[in-house]
Amino acid sequence: MKEKILITGGAGYLGSVLTPKLLQEGYRVTVLDNFLFKQNSLLECCANKNFGVVRGDVRDKALLQSLLKDADYIIHLAALVGAPLANMDRSGAESINRDATIGLAKLASSAQRIIYPCTNSGYGIGQKCQFCDESTPLRPISLYGITKVEAEKALLDRGNSISLRLATVFGASPRMRIDLLVNDFTYRALKDRFVVIFEGHFQRNYIHIRDVARAFLHSLVNFEAMQGEPYNVGISNANLSKIELCECIKAHIPAFVYLESPVGEDPDKRDYLVSNVKIEKSGFRTLFSIDDGIRELIKCYTMLNNNKYGNV
Repeated sequence: MKEKILITGGAGYLGSVLTPKLLQEGYRVTVLDNFLFKQNSLLECCANKNFGVVRGDVRDKALLQSLLKDADYIIHLAALVGAPLANMDRSGAESINRDATIGLAKLASSAQRIIYPCTNSGYGIGQKCQFCDESTPLRPISLYGITKVEAEKALLDRGNSISLRLATVFGASPRMRIDLLVNDFTYRALKDRFVVIFEGHFQRNYIHIRDVARAFLHSLVNFEAMQGEPYNVGISNANLSKIELCECIKAHIPAFVYLESPVGEDPDKRDYLVSNVKIEKSGFRTLFSIDDGIRELIKCYTMLNNNKYGNV
């Protein structure tokens, strides 16, 4: 029988895709989640004898200690994800994203293996025409980015950990988020038929949620070779500006109109190119493109008719 995995925050946008995948692969999975968004995204897992679920807070030290006793691996997803949500609850962002992760690093035994999703937004504002790789200095510009980078350092300092610096994630999930950029723009294109863009030249990298789940599985299988390091995880040919992203969406939704505002600023100042060569050298390759995601999201939004499926 395969190893036991504790997934904190396992009922969220990513966990709701990753958890069933791990169960399919034969892992024994326990999810700890506070079900903040009243989601029922793991209902399909309940019939699986290898699945367990605990409602609770990752900041509850006694609870976390009790769950760690049986874990071979910890996949630490629990966080207030995204700059807007972190700004709405600054103390929560610090206590969950950073402090609870530092606490986990101390509570876990040296033999327990941790895989952590950081964010490549930690690169902040990159240098023009230069790719950020894992040696590029981290200069996060949001509270969310700062707390995630500080948490990553604590985990990598302990050893026996892997950090996956995720690009901007897109795609459908049982715990859907419409507030992510590709998901948001595709929703607006389909429902409103237009979007006004601020600072449309800003670039970032992207990754399909199913490829993120595959990256975690890759890290589990290749843990010994990858441990102790951070890895950028994104689609190498998808370092796109907002304008380029809109062009991709328009190819699927011809009635979509996008305009770049000549005035105003985007509060999200991230602007960088990202290299994913390091994880590719470990044997990982993405399977899903931006176009795959847009086609999927169009079907998704045929079913979803409101924007309650976000973090803010």
